[in-house]
Amino acid sequence: MVQLNTSKVSRRDRHGREHTVHVRRAGVQRTVHCETCGWRMSTQFLPWLKAEEHLAEEHQATVDPKES
Repeated sequence: MVQLNTSKVSRRDRHGREHTVHVRRAGVQRTVHCETCGWRMSTQFLPWLKAEEHLAEEHQATVDPKES
């Protein structure tokens, strides 16, 4: 049976708005989905890095809410 796990990457933009990308794992395949714009991507490697890159490039969201 395939085990499903989810996690998320959140960043804030310069206006203080929080953007979140969810990472869902099913076996070796991962699906990355942005709450803000609906962007989706399937990947096997480095899904959290791809999520961070999307947030920085598309939403200019680079501030980790845990660090502020």
